[in-house]
Amino acid sequence: MSTLITSPVGEGRPPGVESADGAPPVPGFSRSGKKKNKDKTAATPRLLPRLLMAPAVLTLFLWMIVPLAMTIYFSFVNYNLMQPGDHPFAGFENYHYFITDPDFWPAVWNTLLLIGSVIVSTVVLGVLLALLVNEPFPGRGIVRVLLISPFFVMPTVNALLWKHMMMNPIYGVLADLWRFFGAEPVDWLTDVPLLSVIIMVAWQWLPFACLIFITSLQSLDREQMEAARMDGASALQRFGYLTIPHLARPMAVVIMIEMIFLLSVFAEIAVTTNGGPGNESTNLTYMIFKQSLMNFDVGVASAGALFAVILANIVAAFLIRIIGKSLD
Repeated sequence: MSTLITSPVGEGRPPGVESADGAPPVPGFSRSGKKKNKDKTAATPRLLPRLLMAPAVLTLFLWMIVPLAMTIYFSFVNYNLMQPGDHPFAGFENYHYFITDPDFWPAVWNTLLLIGSVIVSTVVLGVLLALLVNEPFPGRGIVRVLLISPFFVMPTVNALLWKHMMMNPIYGVLADLWRFFGAEPVDWLTDVPLLSVIIMVAWQWLPFACLIFITSLQSLDREQMEAARMDGASALQRFGYLTIPHLARPMAVVIMIEMIFLLSVFAEIAVTTNGGPGNESTNLTYMIFKQSLMNFDVGVASAGALFAVILANIVAAFLIRIIGKSLD
């Protein structure tokens, strides 16, 4: 009778005998143990980056969620700064008061009109200026620097510059220009206050759009443009079929970024028109400011802030669905 020889090879099977799954056994090593070791080594590299990122993610989360939670809390209580110790529960009374305010719907309309006008003007003029300075000419570098410099002007300085230097009906540059052509100077901040604010904001954001478009035009395929020109395509056809599709992604980026920042336009209105005359230049941001600091009503201002957040998310979702498709 032959004796079965036990060895590490095959774990109790004779040497050379394969395992049940058909694979040859590995001397001194378990197949299940190999899988467990692989799982451990794969989990360790994934866990370490997450642990290192956790403090930053937690800090960012708290930085966003704590102010939002406090705003939600204050929007449901009667909290006036003149009586800081008394803030009983108010339910939806603050929201009702904010929405029924006579300035509410004009402020919403002014906000949407301001955002739409500035975005359209900066995108259209930005594309035209980018095409103009994209062609080589003497002093192009200096012109580009001067072109983007207004973007670095602070909003308060921008408002003061336009209020006193450009739009003053007595000694402003525009008043002198009107008199030169024999016309009566326009009192911009009184006659057309919202248009005045739109011009100020558009002047400051135009360099941003222009800079993005100039950068994008640097990657435009010159050989393709030259081939289209040689095939008989006019300048308008090359602009419509080659340049505009190439600028679709930068346009989407400019529109989304400007929309986010233009929802909070405040300094230009506070320095020049104070939301007036009446409510002709009042936007949601300035209306919330009036409720919180002028009326000392933190509850109503918090309700207005949450409404502005909801409006911003609705507009952002619309832009992402309609315009953001070009980012795919």
